[in-house]
Amino acid sequence: MKILVAGATGVVGSRLVPLLVQAGHEVTGTTRSAERADSIAAQQAKPLVLDAFDSPAVHDAVLAVRPDVIVHQLTDLSGEDFAANSRLRVQGTRNLVSAAKAANVEVMIAQSISWLYVPGDAPAVEDDALDPTLPPYEGVAALEEAVAELPRGVILRYGALYGPGTWYAADGAIADRVRAGSLRPSPAWTSFVHADDAAAAALAALDWPAGPVNIVDDEPATTADWLPVYSAALGVPLPGTARHAAATGRPVSNAKALGLGWKPQIPSWRVGFAAMETSSQV
Repeated sequence: MKILVAGATGVVGSRLVPLLVQAGHEVTGTTRSAERADSIAAQQAKPLVLDAFDSPAVHDAVLAVRPDVIVHQLTDLSGEDFAANSRLRVQGTRNLVSAAKAANVEVMIAQSISWLYVPGDAPAVEDDALDPTLPPYEGVAALEEAVAELPRGVILRYGALYGPGTWYAADGAIADRVRAGSLRPSPAWTSFVHADDAAAAALAALDWPAGPVNIVDDEPATTADWLPVYSAALGVPLPGTARHAAATGRPVSNAKALGLGWKPQIPSWRVGFAAMETSSQV
């Protein structure tokens, strides 16, 4: 198939492109940075420098490529600029979807998130409502609604991505907070997924039906559970427990993804964080 990967040099996109090429697909990957185009070419894909906010350029690019599938992995999180990322989810997604319609592209696989579900005790499943009071809701809702306009819009609700190049890497933003002592054990829930498993899910989703799918590992955890393991991997003393911390978030179920044939190769953050500790000692 001809596949256009929007955001081919990001955390997931850079892992996904070689998987698609190895599977025999003809891949075009976009990047907003001309300096990163060579990295796409090195993966045996065709690079395309493209600004997702430039609607005419996006329209022309999709018409020129005429892909069978668009994989939307666009994010703007390197500087922890949540407003910029929300804008990209709204405007960038709208531009991609409009261009897909113009080019008669029926399939889009798009990156979303899994931590917006309304509070509850049971693990969240895809039919559960999202919480409109949470700050990322506007951008996520706009993205998911736009992608659902296509005949087969598959929405991958990723857990918290960890691994090299993510916020949870040893040189990432979360590691910095742990070293500074500003992140403390609490009852807040997180469902993780290693970035390699997230990319594998995007590859598998080429065959999935329309709709949202939670892409998380097998072990949701509170910060009180995972932070001691993560701190040990960094070689950092565990900060004291947060006082009067309220339970937030919700565990997330990956049962639907498992039923579709995806299985995380790193089934728990415990394994992934331990590997991070081992690699840092090499």
